[in-house]
Amino acid sequence: MRAKKINENVWVVIPAYNEAGSIGDVLDQFMNEDYSVLVVDDCSKDNTTDIILNYPVILLKHSINLGQGAALQTGFEYILNRTDAKYIISFDSDGQHNIKDIPTLLAPLKTGDYDVTLGSRFLMPESVKGMPFSKKIILKLGVLYTLITTRLKLTDTHNGLRGFSRGTLKHINITQNRMAHASEILDQIAHYKLRYCEVPVTIQYTEYSKKKGQSIFNSLNILWDLFFGRNY
Repeated sequence: MRAKKINENVWVVIPAYNEAGSIGDVLDQFMNEDYSVLVVDDCSKDNTTDIILNYPVILLKHSINLGQGAALQTGFEYILNRTDAKYIISFDSDGQHNIKDIPTLLAPLKTGDYDVTLGSRFLMPESVKGMPFSKKIILKLGVLYTLITTRLKLTDTHNGLRGFSRGTLKHINITQNRMAHASEILDQIAHYKLRYCEVPVTIQYTEYSKKKGQSIFNSLNILWDLFFGRNY
């Protein structure tokens, strides 16, 4: 295991499930940075856990597969109860996110002007290049759904790259275990009148990430979760 400097003020939560094909590349990004990293393995059936153990990160592991929302909640609870983190970043494990976007997420939080920062791929046109058409339609429907149900004016609603202040995270309680958690977080931002802003982030669409989460079938699952809040 490689040693690295740890910044206890900023923690990054990475939920992972069967990500042996990408988790190593994702964690490599953090080796020359001083962020503290927590990975929640949602009972992977491949060797995701074995790969994670090669890195100087905190690893939590679910004994049964619960879903990405549940993995995030596990990570958030650990950070609130076991660390003194000031800022928390959620970061996907499929290789779509870029660590270089984290300072952009942190900047509005550090000024004290905002409680939550939400990454948006639609504020950076190059981030939508290569996006499957079905995914774009689902995301636009998600924006409309969010506007109707929460009155939050957003350009992107299912982006896993987010930033929270510690005080804000205490208001976030994810009960939707799977993909509906993204809408649930937005509902709670609206309910508690948290100060939020969107910041431009990049999304890297690869053949691997498309297979993992960008298929039409998965997009329909997201749409089902948005409208019916199914927890399965």
